[in-house]
Amino acid sequence: MRKTIIAGNWKMYKTLSDGQELAVALRRELYKIENIDIVLCPPYTLLTYLADALETSNIFIGAQDTYWLDEGAFTGEISPKMLKDAGCKFVIIGHSERRQYFGETNESVNKKIKAVLKHSLTPIVCVGETLNEKEKNLTFKVLDDHITNGLKDISKEEMLKIVIAYEPVWAIGTGKTATPEQAQEAQKYIRDLLIKMYNKDTADAIRIQYGGSVKPDNIIQLLKQPDVDGALVGGASLSAESFSEIIKKASEVVK
Repeated sequence: MRKTIIAGNWKMYKTLSDGQELAVALRRELYKIENIDIVLCPPYTLLTYLADALETSNIFIGAQDTYWLDEGAFTGEISPKMLKDAGCKFVIIGHSERRQYFGETNESVNKKIKAVLKHSLTPIVCVGETLNEKEKNLTFKVLDDHITNGLKDISKEEMLKIVIAYEPVWAIGTGKTATPEQAQEAQKYIRDLLIKMYNKDTADAIRIQYGGSVKPDNIIQLLKQPDVDGALVGGASLSAESFSEIIKKASEVVK
């Protein structure tokens, strides 16, 4: 049984006071939820504060990115070792915005996954196609590329510690959402790829999230799909009301 995981990616939003207010509200609203792994991924400036504030809660803290070395002369970067020390349990890797704006590649994604696993953190590995790629019917080719090259030399045992997030880039921040059927088709393709790379038992154990304009009014239908094991939520995670509603609705329909 795959436990549903819903993560909120705050991106470059929230000051210390804003983040504190949101975290307190979420803790109050979600303390009864036990059947979902809840993850908040705030900016780096909030990691330690929120990890301390939520230490005894049912909410985990994750980072939005990392570098692949533990330390060194890499101005502006932050390492998995530092993230773990700050209280993180999860790390988003390969988000489409990192690929689009900051030169993330399958090679760097692969290095980051290995570095994060070395420090016993859980990678949330993002894969997905752009609008241009979708219109050219390249969705499966892109997923093949991201999965096979991003997960190169990852063992079966390591793979079981990884979460995959399918994010159709054309649906991120646009208000457009893949239909439940589109999400299922893509995420089943990902699981079938994992069967080929590893085996069915391993693939069946891996959690695959959907990310792309997830909202309270579409979370139920998304989670009813057999290969959708959660959500990576962007804009809707910045409001206690909407993020809480997403998780509460999800809690009622989880497999």
